[in-house]
Amino acid sequence: MSFLPFAVAAWLLLVGLYGVVTSRHLVHLVLCLGVVQASTYVLLISIGYLHGGRAPIFVGITVGTPAVDPVVQALTLTDVVVEATVSALLLAIALQAERRFGTVDPDAIRELRG
Repeated sequence: MSFLPFAVAAWLLLVGLYGVVTSRHLVHLVLCLGVVQASTYVLLISIGYLHGGRAPIFVGITVGTPAVDPVVQALTLTDVVVEATVSALLLAIALQAERRFGTVDPDAIRELRG
């Protein structure tokens, strides 16, 4: 098992979190959360990867043939759907914030609270 996919996942997580912390625009914040979510895709796929493994279709192959874990693939697909839903919801909230407050700067919205 290679260390590289785990390093890429950690790097994506750190870059995304840095973007979330330093973001001054709500749409940028949503995109940075997407980068953080991409790190979970890389992590899940690297956990389920098996060098030399076959597709998890067990018809016509001999017993004992290494296969990639199908549960991790299903979790990754579920993760993609959840990320798309969360991004759509957050972008809709950002749009409503711009309509209501006239800005998408989180600091300016906080100052408008009074």
